[in-house]
Amino acid sequence: MTLGRMTRAIVTWSICAMILAGCVQAVPPDLVAAIDAIDHDLIAMRAPEAAPEEYGHFVRQWISLKTRVQSDDDLIRWPWETNDLEDALRRLHDEGGSTVARLNDRQVSQRHTAEAKLARLEARLQVIASQVESIDGRIVLGETPVQTDLLIKQARSFIEQKDYERSIQASEKANHALLALTTVLTRELGRYADDKRIAHWQTMAKQTVDWSRAHQSAAIVVSKAERMLTLYKNGRKVLSYPVRLGFNGIREKQFQGDGATPEGRYRVTAKRGQGKTQYYRALALDYPNAEDQRRFTLAKKSGRIASVNSIGGQIEIHGVENELMAQTLGCIMLDNPHMATLFERVTPGTPVTIVGALTGQNSVALALAQLGNREEET
Repeated sequence: MTLGRMTRAIVTWSICAMILAGCVQAVPPDLVAAIDAIDHDLIAMRAPEAAPEEYGHFVRQWISLKTRVQSDDDLIRWPWETNDLEDALRRLHDEGGSTVARLNDRQVSQRHTAEAKLARLEARLQVIASQVESIDGRIVLGETPVQTDLLIKQARSFIEQKDYERSIQASEKANHALLALTTVLTRELGRYADDKRIAHWQTMAKQTVDWSRAHQSAAIVVSKAERMLTLYKNGRKVLSYPVRLGFNGIREKQFQGDGATPEGRYRVTAKRGQGKTQYYRALALDYPNAEDQRRFTLAKKSGRIASVNSIGGQIEIHGVENELMAQTLGCIMLDNPHMATLFERVTPGTPVTIVGALTGQNSVALALAQLGNREEET
């Protein structure tokens, strides 16, 4: 402090003391503390990102005024004296308070939006996961569900951090990923909801049953969508058993190793009992037949199947090898007691017709419809 200012302060305080201490500090400490608190609130509310211009103006003013406060903290004034510094601080306090209030309202709105978006996405993902599980379509989707789940978890994490804007952005990315999921499922499995395809499958099954009636023989029809094998004898249903398909069985088989179960008309070529198969018992089918070969050749020529892939073979209706073998690689699997019954009732040459579905109300079509309805809701 300079000698002149020190002298002025001593004199002023002496005068104040003589008139009942009527003087006050140049800047009220509580006002400075209040502005400092506003600064902390703005930082906590991410004002540098949410309102960069307003926050930049506030910071510049606050730094300038704080410097003046620090240089004038030893000054005193009369209550009736005007004080430009205090006036500037009060204006800054009001401006900063208004910004805090506006950002708070914005945050509340963003929080509600973020939470609502995330709740809808989580519910929709749960529906999709349930439907995909019911139709065994996990392989169809590949890694996309995992990526979608990570985005949703990220959106939840941002909400916990009160970073609502980034949560909304993550939710929007997750929503696009969910749309991609339904698009993939519809593209890959849409034939299960195609009336012409279903009518074709129904015709195939009817011809198989008619053959059984005409030849007074056994015949088998397998519906992949319903995971059901039905044995006919003399055109009449004899038994129906649930089956398991390949790990990618709901798809139409294209090449060796794709895990898909073929669709078409086949015949039992051999009955393999214990010691002749790795499974409990097995009925070998004549896959690939001439129609399979034709489709495979066309797919290769069109580029839908890579030139290095082969058509594969060794498709069977078989029992379970052991408890660890709960999934077949493209064949049709029955529980061993059911396989034992079926094994005794068929002979080599028995027709086996494998179709996608026998009704438009099949499980895959219903799952796709529910996913579509859910998409419209969101």
